[in-house]
Amino acid sequence: MPYDYKPFPFVTPPGLTAPEPRHPVVIVGAGPIGLAAALELANHGVRSVVLDDNNVVSVGSRAICWSKRSLEILDRLGVGAACVEKGVVWKVGRTYHRDREVFNFDLLPEPGHRMPAFVNLQQYYVEEYLAAKALASDLIDLRFKNRVTGVSQAADGARVEIETPEGSYTLEAGYVLACDGAKSPIRAMLGLEFQGVLFEERFLIADIEMEADFPSERRFWFEPEFHQGQSALLHKQPDNIYRIDLQLGWDTDPAEENRPEKIIPRIEKVVGHGRFKLDWHSIYTFQCRRLDRFVHGRVIFVGDSAHVVSPFGARGGNGGLQDVDALGWRLAAVVKGAAPAAILQRYDLERCHGADENILNSSRSTRFMSPSDGAERWFRDATLALAGHAEFARPMVNSGRLSVPCVYPLSDAPDVAGMPLSARPGAVAPDAPLGNDWLLSGLGGEMVVLAIGKPAPEGLVVRAVEVAVMPEVKARYLGDADSALYLIRPDQIVAARWERAEDGVIDALVAAIWEGRA
Repeated sequence: MPYDYKPFPFVTPPGLTAPEPRHPVVIVGAGPIGLAAALELANHGVRSVVLDDNNVVSVGSRAICWSKRSLEILDRLGVGAACVEKGVVWKVGRTYHRDREVFNFDLLPEPGHRMPAFVNLQQYYVEEYLAAKALASDLIDLRFKNRVTGVSQAADGARVEIETPEGSYTLEAGYVLACDGAKSPIRAMLGLEFQGVLFEERFLIADIEMEADFPSERRFWFEPEFHQGQSALLHKQPDNIYRIDLQLGWDTDPAEENRPEKIIPRIEKVVGHGRFKLDWHSIYTFQCRRLDRFVHGRVIFVGDSAHVVSPFGARGGNGGLQDVDALGWRLAAVVKGAAPAAILQRYDLERCHGADENILNSSRSTRFMSPSDGAERWFRDATLALAGHAEFARPMVNSGRLSVPCVYPLSDAPDVAGMPLSARPGAVAPDAPLGNDWLLSGLGGEMVVLAIGKPAPEGLVVRAVEVAVMPEVKARYLGDADSALYLIRPDQIVAARWERAEDGVIDALVAAIWEGRA
């Protein structure tokens, strides 16, 4: 296999010989979400213990498509540049119906952004980069071959039972983050169940290694000749690895279809030859489900343990990183005594909103790819027929709406009519070049007042960043206005904007945010 899976060493935990002091945060799961959560907490000066029952990064590419927002978050964690450098940058997508290209799109990102629209990079590389950062941090205790067997909680903390190759021990923690994936054992231990839809549809997912001249594009086929009546997807990854997804139908036998003898002939039809090596494969079922709430006392669910969607649209890993982004600064403030636990309910509110948006888009994609007989199939086929020559029909073709960060419902945030929607309250603050630097490099990690084209008010309780009016800054933040003030949260979300702010109004909103009221 092209990737060298190097096991992480097992280190005897101190809890096997004597009780350990209470830890501020215990994180269960050392996938990209658990590692990102540990690094984000470390950025805020909070220690954590990360427990994982395995000792290697994820086997198989799994999550591969990382959005611009995820790359910005990963950059804040110290691995964004490495992900872009190793990954395959793409922006063109092609959609086919049978043997005909219906249309193509070019994401063409705006000039003046540090990160590309999307990068294809196998999950094991992202985990490798994050794990290296975590192992180098004095604030993160990363423990492999430590399997959590039980979780209980009281009003002031949680107790975690752990099994290792050398015996069992327990940890006391202020909070436990369940970052243990879609089949979350923590979720089962607490007796929690997902709500939502399990679609009667199965897909084969396979990575193959081959030399090919396929460009770095996303290719999606509806009912191709090589896989009649179904759909297929092709993505290029680093190291000459290609991801292929093939719709199988609900009546297929997963165990039978997951045998290499069945997979290889299918892939030969896709790529037109047998000169490839099967690297990894799996069968998955479409799911669009989530927990009713993500915060359960001292146990907080993050990523796939909290919500699952179908992989089309790249909403799983990207949504999980946005969970980390919304939770990290809040939990750090609670742990350090700078904010009440009530602030965690804002994480629950915002990320349930984000999960619902992802589930809605993912469900629509699934129904378009696997329409029921009757009106759904008629609409799908008519849309595909129209899209080949009518531009208005192309946005209705749904092979997986690509992941974009949601806009949080900050209804109490002051707004100014006529200001650009790109920087409206609840949205991610857009990046922009500032000479030899980038705007987002000066935002994040703390509450900041961004003063554009004017001095910041004196005596603020938070730091101010003053920025001159430059072309991209004006287009993304000012519109027709000459100047503005923005309150930017630690997760780089716009909390509010003003053309003129009355005395005390900014400080009052900052206090409301830290108290969990906004």
